[in-house]
Amino acid sequence: MNTYFNGLELRLLRQLNHLSLEDLSTHVGKSRQFLHKIEMNQVAPTSDLIGVLSNFFNVKTEIFFSSHPILQEEQINFRSNKTAKVFTKQSVIAQGEYLKRLVEFIEANLRLPKYSIPSVDPVQNFQDIENAALHFRKHFNLGLGPISDMTKLCEMLGVFVTTFPSVSNEVDALSIASKRPIFVNNEDSSTCRQRFNLAHELGHLVLHDGCVTGDSLTESQAHRFASALLIPQEMMNSHFRYCFNGRFNWNKLSKMKMDWKISKAALLYRAKSLGLIDDVSYRSGYIHLKRTGEALLETEDKDIPREIPHLLENCFKALNKKGISANDIANELNISLDLLNKVTQLNHQMPNTSKLQLVI
Repeated sequence: MNTYFNGLELRLLRQLNHLSLEDLSTHVGKSRQFLHKIEMNQVAPTSDLIGVLSNFFNVKTEIFFSSHPILQEEQINFRSNKTAKVFTKQSVIAQGEYLKRLVEFIEANLRLPKYSIPSVDPVQNFQDIENAALHFRKHFNLGLGPISDMTKLCEMLGVFVTTFPSVSNEVDALSIASKRPIFVNNEDSSTCRQRFNLAHELGHLVLHDGCVTGDSLTESQAHRFASALLIPQEMMNSHFRYCFNGRFNWNKLSKMKMDWKISKAALLYRAKSLGLIDDVSYRSGYIHLKRTGEALLETEDKDIPREIPHLLENCFKALNKKGISANDIANELNISLDLLNKVTQLNHQMPNTSKLQLVI
């Protein structure tokens, strides 16, 4: 363990709890400037202040002396609105950091599904992306039909999937391209949106391994990969013609959405991208969705069942069979059980006694 106070750990906890420096200053009775210097490792807090911070965040004091490597920019694929506040992004990224540490602990104690997602050379055009999505389907024997459960697919490929509580409408998803990838979805998004987010993040892993993402080019490429993965070009060409013959047949488009679990808005965009409709028809379709109140939430969304992640919860069950409780895991991560539940979006209860003290 590090013998020096690590200010980055304080910053992570503050961001995870959606607190500004001013907010924290009010709670612990220290100035914003002084707390900033602590986070930047310019000054060291007293033992009394460390105790106050530990009690306030409900963590063990040891967490402030850890030397965990913090996520680097190129490891994070962050999907958000262009207007997303930096503060909002930081909060979600902080959750991702603690999830990464949890997954590292799990990997040290369990045999997990093998992670093997093939990456491709830098793509030159959109057809390369279409081909990459087809190769992905062929590699994993997915055929050309609808993918019934994107969450289950990701977990079978060795990716951890979880959600974060909606702090605003600014953030859709986060993926962490570490040794064991982690996808974090917005829990308030529709099932179609969550499925598209997962396909989008898979696109980053396939197309942008080791690259910094978030710019318009990498986002548009991952967007195209997601569309191509969810409904291959050949299937889109053959199915969409029943939905549009000079004008939209919204009943058939609704059925196509339910069959493929892709939003009507995404189907319209896919059709435009493949040249199945022109810009005028696309705008007409978008205006229709907006006029009917479906620009944000489409009528069929309530009828598409949620896809529930199981890998993380199953790992907790497997660890419990080995005598390692959720409380033990929280202790080893130097956080409270409440904070572990917040990070994982699970609901483990505090046992009467700890089953086992672990050493990583």
